Amino acid sequence: MSEPDREPTETPTTSKEEAEEEGQEMARNWIGIAVVSIFALLLIVIAAMQFTGVVDVFAPIADTEGQQWGVFFVLALIVLIVGGWSWKAIIS
Repeated sequence: MSEPDREPTETPTTSKEEAEEEGQEMARNWIGIAVVSIFALLLIVIAAMQFTGVVDVFAPIADTEGQQWGVFFVLALIVLIVGGWSWKAIIS
């Protein structure tokens, strides 16, 4: 059986200001993740509708189907970059 940690991984907050700062930072991080999750879900829905032919969302921007998928993949790449950035903020 392994020995439990002798010291906590994080030190407890010692002042009210520090606790409020920590709470605000956590709220900002989770709001960022929520926004990225919403955009990712929206992108998945658009992709499903585009794939099944229900709508041509990018028709005003791109003429051919290949160009429309190219625009979609650029948007997906942007969502991945923003998602990585928001997760990086939480990890550090």
